[in-house]
Amino acid sequence: MSKKLMSYLPDYYQEIEEFVQIMDTEDIELDKVNAAIVDTFRQFHPETATWGIAYWERDLKITPLPSKPIEQRRSVVISKMRGSGKVSASMIKNVADSYDRGKVDVIVYPAEYRFDIKFIGTLGVPPNLQDLKDAIEEIKPAHLEVRYKFRYLVIREIHHVMTINAINSTPLNNFAGGVPIGQ
Repeated sequence: MSKKLMSYLPDYYQEIEEFVQIMDTEDIELDKVNAAIVDTFRQFHPETATWGIAYWERDLKITPLPSKPIEQRRSVVISKMRGSGKVSASMIKNVADSYDRGKVDVIVYPAEYRFDIKFIGTLGVPPNLQDLKDAIEEIKPAHLEVRYKFRYLVIREIHHVMTINAINSTPLNNFAGGVPIGQ
């Protein structure tokens, strides 16, 4: 017997079986309404949006790609929101950090009219690199060149550090020069 609604009523109602069943049914329906309200509020923020991500994409004029994982779609939306205003190294870093497997450093070379985006937190190429490139191209000044630098495992990180089992379970594209089989 549910105690949610019944807890607000006098004890003698608990003796009426029909009333108890009605309150149990109401509890179930109120739980559904509450879950719907919570889910709706989650759509108000791109970091937690699920079915509402399509509205964010529409409002920001992003071409929706429903086949992409929701995390990548969120990254594009968040990046687009962060990428407005005066362009600076910190703005570019903020945009790049919003992408899946972000954690980057932005190194600016003003004399060479370029900057590097160096991935420091993860190994290999991020799965949505093209989305990041598109976002950076949209916000960076046209006269600046951008270069992407990735981090891979090198010999000093595995020699006498990783076991054979750990090496065997590490994806090949995490190693410098590694390309997955079949590509």
